[in-house]
This record gives sequence, C-alpha cells and structure tokens, in this order.
Amino acid sequence: MNKAYLKLFCGGSNQHKRCTFSNKAKVTSLVATFSAFAIWIYIFAGISIPFIQIGKPQQEDFLLKCIKEKNFKQTCPRNYPSKHNPTNPNTHICPSYFKFIHEDLKAWREKGITKKMLKEAKKKAYLKIVIVKGKLYLEKYRKSIQTRDVFTLWGILQLLRLYPAKLPDLELMFACDDKPVFPLDKFEDSNDSPPPLFRYCSDELSLDIVFPDWSFWGWAETNIKPWKDILKDIKEGNKKTMWKDRVPYAYWKGNPYVAPTRQNLMQCNATLEKDWNTLLYIQDWIQESNQGFKKSSLGEQCTHRYKIYIEGWAWSVSEKYILACDAMTLYVKSNFYDFFIRGMVPLQHYWPIRDHNKCTSLKFAVEWGNNHTNKAQAIGETASKFIQEDLDMDNVYDYMFHLLNEYAKLLRFKPTIPRGAVALCPEKLMACNVNGTQKRFMEESMVKLPSDSNPCTIPPPYDSLTLQEFLDRKENSTRQVEIWEDEYWLSKTKGQ
Repeated sequence: MNKAYLKLFCGGSNQHKRCTFSNKAKVTSLVATFSAFAIWIYIFAGISIPFIQIGKPQQEDFLLKCIKEKNFKQTCPRNYPSKHNPTNPNTHICPSYFKFIHEDLKAWREKGITKKMLKEAKKKAYLKIVIVKGKLYLEKYRKSIQTRDVFTLWGILQLLRLYPAKLPDLELMFACDDKPVFPLDKFEDSNDSPPPLFRYCSDELSLDIVFPDWSFWGWAETNIKPWKDILKDIKEGNKKTMWKDRVPYAYWKGNPYVAPTRQNLMQCNATLEKDWNTLLYIQDWIQESNQGFKKSSLGEQCTHRYKIYIEGWAWSVSEKYILACDAMTLYVKSNFYDFFIRGMVPLQHYWPIRDHNKCTSLKFAVEWGNNHTNKAQAIGETASKFIQEDLDMDNVYDYMFHLLNEYAKLLRFKPTIPRGAVALCPEKLMACNVNGTQKRFMEESMVKLPSDSNPCTIPPPYDSLTLQEFLDRKENSTRQVEIWEDEYWLSKTKGQ
C-alpha cells in the first residue's frame, strides 16, 4: 500500500489603561470640546468637512477591556452597545434547516414553558442561562467535559455582541454532555409537559433541543481553531489536490474506543488479504498534543476522494469538518443529529452507509464512486458548498438567535435575574482570565462589532405533508443505495 496514503486525521487584544467612570466622563467632555472647536475652524476657513458617523461604535471601542492592574477586580464594561441599529436591511431567507427550530419546539407550542418545567430540566442540566435586558447571567450546576461549557457561554456572549439587546428576556437549562435524556414516549400520552433542555444533539425518540456545539468557537484541547478560520483552512486545502487526483480510498481517523460501532468499523481496514477500499487510523490525542498537533491540521486532510463519518458516544463534532472537505462523505447511519444535518439529503450531500455490514457497504460505495467519478465528485462538492455557505458563522449565529427568540416566545413567566447568579461578559470570568490556546481562540472568535444587518428571516414551519414528503425523499434515497448495493453483491456471488 502506498505510504503517501497515510495522511493523519484526526482581553488579549488592546491593553487599555484602567480609568474610572468619572475620568472617562472628563476625557469625553474634552474630546467633545476639541471636536466642536475643530469643526468651527473648518467652517470659518471654508474647508469642506468629511462625513463622520457619530454614535456608531468603532472597532477599537468594542475590543476586550481587561484590567491587568493588581488589586482591581475585573468588571463588565458599561459602554457595550445597548441597542441594535443596523443600517443594511437584510431580507434574505435563512437556510431550510432553520425550519427544524419549529419542530424542536413543537412539544411546548400548546401549553408553553413554565417555571415548573425548568425545575424538572434542572435535574439534568449543567448550566442555567438567563438573559435580561441583553445581559447574560449564569448559575452553574456541574463542570462539563474539558471546556465545553466555557466555549458554549463564550458563543452566546458573542451572539449578544453581534445583536445587542435584540434578544428578548429568557431563561433556559443547558446540558453539556452528549446523549439526550428526555424520551418522547414518556410525555406523548401524558398530561405532564416535557422539561425543555438544550444540548448539542438529539435523536428521533427524544425531546432535547439541539444547539450549536462549543467547537464553533474553537476546541482548545485538540487545537481545532474556531469555525470561521477552519473553514478558510479547509477551503484552501481543497484546492491543493484536484478531486480525481486524490487517493481513491475512503479515509477515517479517530478514537475507536468511544463506541462499539467505531470498534466494528476498524474491522473494515484494508489489508493485503482483504481490501475493503478503506484506510482507517487510530487518533491518539494525548500523543498528538505532546507532539504539538503537527499531524492533525484539518486543512491538510482533504487528500482522499472519500471520507467516512461515523458517530461516537453520540453525534461527533467531526461531522462538519468531514463534510467540508469536497470528498464524497460516506455517512454511516447515525442515531443522533445536530442542528444542521437534518437539512442535508442522501445522494445530494452524502452517500449513506449501513450501520450493519459496514465493510461491504463501504467497499461498494468506493467502487461506485470510482466508476462514477463525476457524480461522486458532485456529491462531495455539493456538501462542501452547503457547509461553506449555509453553515458559515453568520448562519450559526442567526440559528442561535432564532432558536432562542422562538423559545422565549413560549415562556409563561417573566425571566428575572436569579439571586446569586453571576453576570457574565467576555471580560469577566472569560477571556481576560485565561491564557494559551483558550485565550487565543476566544480572541480569534470574538465579535468585534455589532452586525450591520438584522438576522436572516426564519422560514415558516413545515406543514405535516411537506415534512413527510421531505423525510420520505431522504428515506427513498437511502433505500435506493441499499438496492444498488444488494444487486452489486448478488452479481459478485453469481459470478464466482
């Protein structure tokens, strides 16, 4: 086997001097006086005055204001914008997967959401997040794995900076672990209303509400940069090797020990005795960390025609990185979904793989792709275009906005600041008090100015017939692939 195939996969901004509120007022007054005097001179001299936009926060005014002096406690700045005043109207419709916001909240559409429901959700929650008058307050119940909770909160804080004071007051419970916990059947025929709980993924049998995962703002423990930067890296990586010149094998690298389905996948690795058209590698993140993450750059991993996605303990963060790579994604049937995958369709955005009989399913997929290179390439590039355009950070923030906005409409109580809750801002408890990769990712993913436009317009809910037709289309596409696969192996058996 060619060794070249063995590619491995897988504030701190301006330092402002501390000044008191009264000193700032004096400085502002002096600046205003000087500005008025300068304008008077311009008028008197007959010199034209360039247009100056007054009142709009400049980039340097919206950077982190970290206090580094000893004996002074970090506080939240008082000069954050208190209104959203976009000058560029935005009339475009959000991507179609936004429709699933309505589906995820349907369980509470009739009765709304009460304090009692949130009290039940608290039993499984890691965080209680309250937004009042555009500011975030936190009650923390337990520590998450790694820095999931920190970067989730960081992401919500960036949303508040992007659309200041635009979200209504709200209160929600958030879980930072993987698997959904509130089953649909427990509440389907019950008078009890389900507890609303936000998390990173859900499944068809649960009511947990899906929310963008922490890695969109960076995954510090694996050195995976914030999404905006990763998208650029992968886009450049896609240009390095033309699709038909890529390795004609299916590629996967990850941790196989987190789930039986991944351990089963490793049995499909190509050997001299049995070539399943796959190249599968174990990712040792501890070793990779010790070696400076030299072999885990996502921008350097778009070298194969096919890449495999397979869930782990639940859904896997790797999904979006794999789909962005121009390779035809071989998507092993998953039990879990995140917020965007429901908008993607088999044979249009990916090739479905059976979760049982993975080896034969993968081998057929690669054989089909190598015999239909134009079609396989088109599937890979369509997925990549979806990820680059429909899942850019603007749409991630707009999804968060609409999900929280629609959720807030369902609350049957007035959110208030909990006693003892911590007020959070990017400076306080966040980027001003961390170092290393975590700090760098926060700086790189920080929203530096409010948006100049409103969020995209959320599409209306599916009617039951249209939704069923969409789901049937996906199911029929998967079934078509299974028929082709069965016919392929039947012909092989007859030819022996």
